[in-house]
Amino acid sequence: MKRLRWQILVVAVTLVIVALLLLSQQPVTTITLPEAAPGGIYTEALIGSMGRLNPMLDWNNSADRDVNRLIFSGLVKFDSRGLPQPDLVESWGVSADGKVYNFSLRPNAVWHDGQPVTSDDVIFTIEAIKSSGSLFPQDIKDLWTQIEIKRLDDKTFQFTLPEPFSPFLDYVTFGILPKHLLENIPADQLPNAEFNLKPVGTGPYKFDRLLTSGGQITGVVLTVNQEYFLGPAFVEQVVFRYFPNSATALDAYRQGEVMGVSQLTQDVLDAALQEPGLSVYTSRLPQMGMIFLNLNNPAVAFLQDANLRRALMLGVNRTVIVSHILKGQAIIADSPILPGSWAYYDEIEKFPYDPEAATQILNKEGYVFTAGSTVRSKDGQPLAFTLVHPDDAIHTQIAAAIQADWALIGVQLNLQPVSYDALVNNHLATRSYEAALGDLNTSRTPDPDPYLFWHQAEATGGQNYSQWDNRTASEFLETGRTAADFNERARLYKNFQVVFAKELPSLPLYYPVYSYGVDAQVQGVQVAPMYDVSDRLALINEWYLVTRRALEEQPETAPTTAP
Repeated sequence: MKRLRWQILVVAVTLVIVALLLLSQQPVTTITLPEAAPGGIYTEALIGSMGRLNPMLDWNNSADRDVNRLIFSGLVKFDSRGLPQPDLVESWGVSADGKVYNFSLRPNAVWHDGQPVTSDDVIFTIEAIKSSGSLFPQDIKDLWTQIEIKRLDDKTFQFTLPEPFSPFLDYVTFGILPKHLLENIPADQLPNAEFNLKPVGTGPYKFDRLLTSGGQITGVVLTVNQEYFLGPAFVEQVVFRYFPNSATALDAYRQGEVMGVSQLTQDVLDAALQEPGLSVYTSRLPQMGMIFLNLNNPAVAFLQDANLRRALMLGVNRTVIVSHILKGQAIIADSPILPGSWAYYDEIEKFPYDPEAATQILNKEGYVFTAGSTVRSKDGQPLAFTLVHPDDAIHTQIAAAIQADWALIGVQLNLQPVSYDALVNNHLATRSYEAALGDLNTSRTPDPDPYLFWHQAEATGGQNYSQWDNRTASEFLETGRTAADFNERARLYKNFQVVFAKELPSLPLYYPVYSYGVDAQVQGVQVAPMYDVSDRLALINEWYLVTRRALEEQPETAPTTAP
């Protein structure tokens, strides 16, 4: 009897446990969710015309770079913060002294014709870069001439630099060429090769055919690369059609001929924003509008006064420049390092428009009005100087706005319009100016290294146009371009930006932005800071036009009763 009671007790406890478990279970409902699926054709209106589909020859043709971005791959690519990521290589390592780089190619990387990608292709491409046939800038050719290149095996190779150079990975983003298809073509004949009209690369899309009309190339058709080393993209086909400007491209969108417009310039932006089906994306460009101040010109020795420069900064109404003159197509700039970069310091000192504060600084520094004068002076020297500026409409309006702003605080600014080439070659490069309105362009160099523009060694013959001679800032820049650790570099560049904001060797105005349009039917489009306009296509693998239903089970939530 005792044994039977225990058995009954065990059964009872078990039944209670099962009942509790069943009560705790919630009903399950099966729902369907849309997810990206392969298929569809995306057609984009590309502003410009086709030259040659070869990464050795596209340096000066952004339309070619857009197409090549999808056909070819580099060794390394950069994310939106400017941090290097693997592309054709799966990994790399750097020696402790920062001079030796070892790279390993992805084992599954193949050319569009099925041939494997090897170290020989990389070495062949670098030799092509250095050749007279390539359109790469001379400074890049010179850099590669100094680097020792060693083939380790089919999939690994080594670069040895003459000295540590942290921004080096900027220089390995070039599209790799297939040696097996081009090795018999002399370097000086590369621009005329048939390959440039029927390219073979390793990128997410393969060249299919050219579109022509009346003997002119009007477009390019690309098809998805099913063997792409990161997996095939969703959109099955990408078609680029060439248009002379944004207006004709937007009209093609309205007619249903394209689904995207590669660039929406100021003249069509308002109209594009009114298109109900067009999503407009805006991204920061790798440029900065700036007032360069010549700190080594005895005719304007007062510009050497950091407090005066601060007053000038506070006296510029940059909000008006950005909102009215640039129609909102820019971001107010406070740092010589681009926002969005891993090296940008968010807490850098900001300079809002404050003419009262500017006036107080000028008074304190002894710049006063004399009887009957609207221009301040000190020790008999009027606070007046000349601003050289590009003679195009936008820069002319900006220069006039600055002139009016500074007149309000007693500074006389004389304007001298010149062509942009003359501004760079005859004034900035020769240091023959007092102040200059221009743009710093760091396209295709995601690494934030500002050495070339602000280090004291670049004041003579380099691009330190202001001739800023600050040893503390220069030491931060020297160490920053040799340190291997990104955290250490970020600390150094933070310190540099703090010194820059304190000294203001030149006056940052704005970072221009780039706008483009993609039809709302296209899903998965993301916008990020640009280091080249082709970066808008960096994540095209994630775009999709077709969806499918995926089953997902979710527990039902029991209704709650209000107390």
